[in-house]
Amino acid sequence: MGQDFTIPDRRPTSDVSPAVGLVGLAALIAWVWIARDWAGIADFWGLPGPREPLVGPNAAIAGLAFITVPMVLWSIFVDKVHLRQSTGIDWSLARSRKPDLEASLTKIAGLWATWAILVALYCLCRWYWSGNYLYALKVLGVMGIAMVVLSVPYVLWLDRVMKNPRDHAWHFGALLFMRDDWDKDEVLKHWRAWIIKAFFGAFMISIVPVNFANVVNADHYEFLSNPVIFAVVMINLLFLIDVMVGAVGYIVTLRPLDAHIRSGNPFLSGWLAALICYPPFVWGILGNGQVMSYEHHVAQWHYWMAGNQVLLWLWAGLLVFLTGVYAWATFAFGIRFSNLTYRGVLTNGPYRFTRHPAYLSKNLFWWCSVMPFLVVNENPVDAIRNTFFLLCVNGIYYWRARTEEAHLIAEDSKYREYHAWMGAHGLITAPLSRLLGKLTPPSNGAPQPAE
Repeated sequence: MGQDFTIPDRRPTSDVSPAVGLVGLAALIAWVWIARDWAGIADFWGLPGPREPLVGPNAAIAGLAFITVPMVLWSIFVDKVHLRQSTGIDWSLARSRKPDLEASLTKIAGLWATWAILVALYCLCRWYWSGNYLYALKVLGVMGIAMVVLSVPYVLWLDRVMKNPRDHAWHFGALLFMRDDWDKDEVLKHWRAWIIKAFFGAFMISIVPVNFANVVNADHYEFLSNPVIFAVVMINLLFLIDVMVGAVGYIVTLRPLDAHIRSGNPFLSGWLAALICYPPFVWGILGNGQVMSYEHHVAQWHYWMAGNQVLLWLWAGLLVFLTGVYAWATFAFGIRFSNLTYRGVLTNGPYRFTRHPAYLSKNLFWWCSVMPFLVVNENPVDAIRNTFFLLCVNGIYYWRARTEEAHLIAEDSKYREYHAWMGAHGLITAPLSRLLGKLTPPSNGAPQPAE
């Protein structure tokens, strides 16, 4: 971003331990095994119900709970995240502080009003009323009822131990009650966080059932003998890991777990770069046959390698590796994954090698799987178009990465140290930084906030 930072002697310590994500990964694999072998498990234990694999959407959502519980337990009892200063909690206050019922009710009113407005937005936006989103809305409806009921005891309890109970939600409630002491910036932070949770949470929940069914129903008979089937099965599994752990991140944003959203990205450019990559915006801009389609007259990767088993296996391994890095970049966050947010600084896992392992691996995967420069109609114009537009997509992700860096640089000195350390020592980031430094002039400043 053009800033000069002092390079620390070592990579800063991560705010997320590597173990919590691995615990979630192990739980997810266990749940997939249970779902696939449910008939035998039910027979062994004499359980009621069907004797077939669990592939329905309810089984997929149950899997979210199955992986959330061990990650939360690990975070509390091993990592002891509830004792960190970054939670904004002082547990000793519960012994001395008297309940402030007025402040708590103001916050509850702010939360309830927020959820009511989000429900109205779900009703207004047509894309939520078709396809996979219909099931997601049913899940969110059940969750919403639970949130309304549980928010009362939760807020009353949490306000007793928060160092500053007047958080973003309180300020929005104060605005609703037309008090004089609400703060505009706090209200904007409140709404950025909840719009992120509502938009991306619904999307993640909508795609969990499909990904889960693909993995549970996968045919493994030719898994180790056919490189194409091997790649398909493994890539589906890795995408499921990304989707399910990512969905947990949007659901579990609790302050006592130090997983709360500390801030949403304040830059308009950051929102544009992120939203363009997701439905409904992606359908009209990056979708096949639309503005930036790069898949006209292309074939699957294995089409071009048919008959060469060695090359097929090598290419399958490459695609699985790239998808594995992408999934690793998600489950390394544990319960803190979400787009456009600052929830602490992650410096371990694949983030030891590059600041943006998910974007790098995803974009390389597209080049290796689609191969846009090879077209079945042998038309060089289509090959050039495809290549050009995939480069445009790569540019969008580069833009997205830079806006995320601007947000985190502004929020946390630890990220500034991490950013500088990676620029000088990161296995992938350092040489790329040197190359970009030679190709581009220094930036005159970071993107400006949306407001």
